[in-house]
Amino acid sequence: MRVDRGVRTRLDPVLCALIALGVLLVPWFLFAPGIDQALWVLQAAFDLLNVYLAGRLVRLPGVDRYARRFWTAVAAAMGSSAIADSYQTALVLHGHPAGEVSTVQTAFVVGGMVIVVITMLAHPIGGVGRLRLRLWLDAATVLTAVAVFLWYFLLAGQLTDGRTDDRLAAAATSAVMLLVTFALIKLLFSRNAPFQQLPGAIGALGVTGTAVAAPLAALLMDRSDPRIMYLAQLLPCLLIPISLRLQEIFNRRNIEVPVAARQKRFSRLPYAAVAGTQLLLVLALPAVHADLKIWGVAVGVLLSTGLVLVRQQAAFHDNERLLAEISRRDEWSNALAQHASDTTIVTDGNQRVLYASPSAVRLLGLKEGDETGLDLGGRLHPEDVAVAARLLAEMTTASGTASAELRMLHTDGTYHWTHLIGTDLLANPNIRGLVWNGRDVTDARRLQDELRHQATHDVLTGLANRFLLQQRVLTADADLPISFLVIDLDGFKQVNDVHGHHAGDQVLITVADRLTALVGDSGTVARLGGDEFAVVLPDAAPARAAALAEMISRVVADPIAVTGAEVTVGASVGTSTGTPAETERMLREADDAMYRSKQARRGLVGHHR
Repeated sequence: MRVDRGVRTRLDPVLCALIALGVLLVPWFLFAPGIDQALWVLQAAFDLLNVYLAGRLVRLPGVDRYARRFWTAVAAAMGSSAIADSYQTALVLHGHPAGEVSTVQTAFVVGGMVIVVITMLAHPIGGVGRLRLRLWLDAATVLTAVAVFLWYFLLAGQLTDGRTDDRLAAAATSAVMLLVTFALIKLLFSRNAPFQQLPGAIGALGVTGTAVAAPLAALLMDRSDPRIMYLAQLLPCLLIPISLRLQEIFNRRNIEVPVAARQKRFSRLPYAAVAGTQLLLVLALPAVHADLKIWGVAVGVLLSTGLVLVRQQAAFHDNERLLAEISRRDEWSNALAQHASDTTIVTDGNQRVLYASPSAVRLLGLKEGDETGLDLGGRLHPEDVAVAARLLAEMTTASGTASAELRMLHTDGTYHWTHLIGTDLLANPNIRGLVWNGRDVTDARRLQDELRHQATHDVLTGLANRFLLQQRVLTADADLPISFLVIDLDGFKQVNDVHGHHAGDQVLITVADRLTALVGDSGTVARLGGDEFAVVLPDAAPARAAALAEMISRVVADPIAVTGAEVTVGASVGTSTGTPAETERMLREADDAMYRSKQARRGLVGHHR
């Protein structure tokens, strides 16, 4: 025998022994003497074996508390049945008829079954909404069929022809069997049953068979041979230890049907129950001497029911295949979303997050599950709020798609540059949200900023270079005056010759810092090359430029500490004022003024230790 995931149980010694015993029981009870006593001795032995096997399930590691409670109840019920059947065995061994069940035996059996029923009814069924409704409808369908079989084979005959004691015993047994079957069916259909479907179905068949197998055998064999009756009564009892042992094997080898698979599969038991009651109806017709009209109707009902069931099973097969395909695609999509570096976020119209892919969680530094309901707009950099507003406005156009680069706040307090592509799917009934696809471009943006800075700034001093200076002039207000200052250091060559180029670099850096401090945010300081600097002052009159030139000459002349010495350099400054359109003229005039200043200052600067 082969079960789920290829686990082979045919080599299990207990199962092999139980199956071999079932095979040997058939010739023994058909031909051997002394079967009256053997019937109850074997039933008592089966009960004790059930107590042992259920106890092993209770002690298995990894069993949750609901399952442990269930198997404890099963062990208690089997113990009560063992007491009942042992008492009946003692009566039979002392001459009591084997076919007459005592009241004590019935009471203990019923009591044990009640324990199991209460435990199973209290077990959580799982599922919500329509899934729970479907479970209950399936269970009610199967329960109705079981009730019909109990009525036909056990209860109806006892109520019409039996003695009072027999009627009470039959009624009590039928009621308990009905409850046990209902509880088992409920667990079989539930999402969190304490047993797998195969051992559960075998156990349910064994419990139900103890009540209906003997009468059914009598009907089919058309005789009341006690050997047949005893065999039909005993064989279902053998199914219970088989189901317990099989469940232990499943548990020990971790054979578990995934929850998703349980949800997708449709149970065939309700349809088997419908088919069984239809067949029972046909079997009952000879007893009422039905004429051809009734037989024709019965055959028609049976055929139409069969066709409907076949058609329903075909639909179930198609549904299962479709669900399997959907599950495969969902798993594919989930795997892509789980491991993709790109971010996917879905927000409502108020920028509240409805869904975020794992990469989005990593982007924002959140714990998994914290992203739902997050205000995405509240994590924007303040300077990017206007950009986000324009992005949303573009998304409302006919295309419905727009893109931008925004900074998003990480939980570590830093902002990450993110390239986002937004799509407006609020009108889509399957989405009803704004879909954002993007990726973290912080490193690329940092590299771009570094390259841009290198292209527009001096590497040594960090000042603007000639290109950036020209850009600042071009972007200045054309209607306002602009002043140029050209600065050339005096005595810089001597510093290089005496103290080396490293000292010269220190002088250039110091001068750059002093110029930046003087100009501040009112203008742009640039290094044009070598020891030549320039300053652009937007909206500056000639008097202001001249005042700044004097301050520069004075501040630059302060001593500068270099390695092992102090040096001084001077600053020859030339100024010019005009409009941005006169840049070339102003540069020439400022440069000429600077050279005139240099000629006048010759010999006024030097260096000392």
